[in-house]
Amino acid sequence: MPISMYTVSVPVFTQHLNGLAAVLDKAAAHAAARKINEADILNMKLAPDMFPLVRQVRAATDHACSAAGRLSGKELPKFANDEATFAQLKDRIAKTIEFLKSVKPGEVDGTEEKDISITFPNGNSRQFKGMGLLIGNSLPNFFFHTTTAYDIIRQCGVEVGKRDFMGTPPA
Repeated sequence: MPISMYTVSVPVFTQHLNGLAAVLDKAAAHAAARKINEADILNMKLAPDMFPLVRQVRAATDHACSAAGRLSGKELPKFANDEATFAQLKDRIAKTIEFLKSVKPGEVDGTEEKDISITFPNGNSRQFKGMGLLIGNSLPNFFFHTTTAYDIIRQCGVEVGKRDFMGTPPA
């Protein structure tokens, strides 16, 4: 039996975004307990040529919204991209999860061959089929950015583990 496009996208994004929100809570508590400025953690990077934590969280939410929205045909949520606190990032994650909840299985299932065109910020565009977008682009990018956000937080000394990263799997 095939696995549905919905099953491998929306519930997976939701699970890991909930995990990321909980990791951000632990990072905020860590910063408060040690009197560390939130901005110092939010601007941390793993390497000089990588995005900071705040941008990693933005990218994770963007990839989840983009995949679910493009597959379902829903208008993508607009974010200001000006988050500067843990609370603002958690609000962005909550808005992303609310958007994901609006996407129904019937809107995503059957989109394996759907033609999808994406124009990137640099003006280049790329054509995808639904399955290729999800499996070859959206999921890998989503996991790259959620993992990198987790790793930055871990590097800052926040006591988080694999269970924190995973969140609670759907029933």
